[in-house]
This record gives sequence, structure tokens and C-alpha cells, in this order.
Amino acid sequence: MKKKSSEIIISLQGINKSFPLEVGGEQQVLFDINFTVRAGEFVAIMGPSGSGKSTCMNIIGALDTPTSGVYELYGQDVTGMTADELAIVRNEYIGFVFQQFNLLPKRSVLDNVMLPLMYRGLPMDERISRAREMLRRVGLEKFETYLPTQLSGGMKQRVAIARALAGNPKLILADEPTGALDSKMGNEILRFFQELNRDMGITIVMITHEFDIARYADRLIHIRDGHINYDGPIPRDDKNL
Repeated sequence: MKKKSSEIIISLQGINKSFPLEVGGEQQVLFDINFTVRAGEFVAIMGPSGSGKSTCMNIIGALDTPTSGVYELYGQDVTGMTADELAIVRNEYIGFVFQQFNLLPKRSVLDNVMLPLMYRGLPMDERISRAREMLRRVGLEKFETYLPTQLSGGMKQRVAIARALAGNPKLILADEPTGALDSKMGNEILRFFQELNRDMGITIVMITHEFDIARYADRLIHIRDGHINYDGPIPRDDKNL
């Protein structure tokens, strides 16, 4: 059974986000967002298009900053960090898995997995060793010399997961991770996320607009029109969200 932890690794306190409009003024897309995520949780952030969930994800992933409020990651206030400081936070603390995989098409599977380790300045032999171990964990150790174009969609996403794991993150941020996959492959990837969360204790925050995908998580945060309108265990259905 997965152990629960009291360690808070994500804390959003009074987060607001606005974007300037070309015609003048601004549009607010997040309104007083407050929630925490503890170590070892598997959380789905769900909402329809335009709800603000992607903006929330960008703030959690240190890809954007809020207009106001405080965001703390592992106890560090990242709200006022510079772009360079945010890049360091992303590289050291977060493993990203994206809908479109974001693999380099002309580089081998092994090279793709090693990429974040290069930015950390690790020696080549350590990069290779760690990347091979991550490919073994996702069941692709025999494909390290392949190019992404030679792989199925599900295999590409596993490479992306191996790349996310290579930096040994405690947090994986998955943005619509099954959006480019058929339902069978998508369910396989979601079950693999459950295994990573259960067996390795990795905290997972997954962004989705589909309730059937969110049900693989243990907790649901639902956003509508920039407001959180539900935060709790996965409900039986989405009729009241």
C-alpha cells in the first residue's frame, strides 16, 4: 500500500493570473486559486477548454508566473524568480510529460532520454547509465538506438516518461499525456503512471479535460471559469462538476 506523506511539495496560495489584451486592458483567467499537493499524491487537474487548467499547469511547472499570490515548490517561493532561476527549478525538481511527446526526431531514443542530464552537466558515462536504467524501467531497453519515428505512439510516450524519470524527480507533471494516443495505448500509459506513483512514490499531477482519464488519479481538482469548484476524492461521475 502506498504510504501517505505529510510533506507539502506544491502550495498555491491566492493565485491570480491575468493576460493583457491587444485592445487594451486585461483578461483574468485564474481567480484566487488555493490548494496544496503532498508527496506521493496522484492528482488530476481537470476542466473544459478555457477553464484555466493549462494556465494553472504552467504556473506549477514554473513555465509561467502568477499575477499575484504565492507559489511554493518544496518550500521555496518561486513566485518572484527570474527566468534563469525558474529554468533551474524545472530541471532539478520536475519531470515533464507532454501530449505530443516533444522528442527530438533525429536523435536516438537513448539521446532523447539523456537530454535533461546533459543540462545538469553530468559526465557522459553517468548519463548513459542512468538513461539505460530508465529505459529498462519503461520496458524499452532494446530500443535505445531507434529513432522516435520508428516507434509507436505508446512507445514514444514511454520514452518521454523515461526522459522525465532520468533526472530522478519527485514530481511528474503530465499535460494531457494520452491526448495523442488511442484508448488502448492511453490506458496502458495511465496504468504505468499508477505504478510509478504506487511503487516509486513519485508525485504525479496530471492535466486533463476527460473524466475517464482523471479517474486513474486518487484526487481530483476541477477548475471551471478560472475557479476551483471541486477538490477531493475522485467522484463516481462528473455530473455535478
